[in-house]
Amino acid sequence: MPRASEKMASMWHSRYRCAVTLSVDFDAETLWSGTFGLTTPSPMSRGDYDVRAALPRIHALLDRHEIPATFMVPAQVADEHPDACAEIAQRGRHEVGYHGYHHESVLDISLDAERELMKRGIARLEQTFDATPRGNRSPPFALGPHTAELLEEFRFVYDSSLFGHDEPYRPRVPVSGGPLREFVELPVSWELDDAPYFLFSFFPYMSGLSTPSQVLEIWKAEFDGSYRAGGCFLLVVHPFCIGRHPRIAMLDELIAYMKSFDDVWFATHLDVAGEWRRRRIEAGTWDEQDAAAGPAPAATAR
Repeated sequence: MPRASEKMASMWHSRYRCAVTLSVDFDAETLWSGTFGLTTPSPMSRGDYDVRAALPRIHALLDRHEIPATFMVPAQVADEHPDACAEIAQRGRHEVGYHGYHHESVLDISLDAERELMKRGIARLEQTFDATPRGNRSPPFALGPHTAELLEEFRFVYDSSLFGHDEPYRPRVPVSGGPLREFVELPVSWELDDAPYFLFSFFPYMSGLSTPSQVLEIWKAEFDGSYRAGGCFLLVVHPFCIGRHPRIAMLDELIAYMKSFDDVWFATHLDVAGEWRRRRIEAGTWDEQDAAAGPAPAATAR
């Protein structure tokens, strides 16, 4: 049995059993034009829904619960929706991460082309939000062969595009035997992304036919697992998916459920990555390849 002092050392900020971090991927029209190449009025209007309907509901929810979120924003969205971006910035509690320039795939572009896009995109987000993005999510969850090198070049603190664990870890990319990278990986999963459940498209794995109650059951179970492990629960939502009335009500219920645990830390991705790295360095395990597990359980799960 671990001693009480060991239990406390394993916790987030020596206080919290579990970290919760919410990501809002604010793609607007770039998902349709940049990823799917659809520029006609109907698909583009699905991006317009982000600004017209969904973001006000998301802001109201986050304000009511007084919790932070990480907004992943393609630089083109900052170009096209400065007022919506100002709404994010003015709240003061949220983080903004880099999410490509045009929500483009970087799988097949050159190092120089990706570097130029990233350089321009970072500058655009700095201009819009008066802060340098320190985290990256490559659309659509796809690091390119050169991305890790560029993330180190531009001194990113974390990436959130890989699937290699259900807790933060230090990745080896672009190949499994590659160099141990200097940034923290905050892994994603399709199970904890709203798009496979709610994004109607013609791809079979994104039928968009799940009911909010089904998804709530899955997400509560995922949180319960993170809580028991003393780990990190990272949820990714998209405004046009989660913003519809029954779905935002479901997210409200999920947040209330997680807040009912008094030892849960709600934080931005950047804060989680920084705390995870701090604890690894303090424990002398930052340079260990397999230092991927979250903190050890520190209390009896309820």
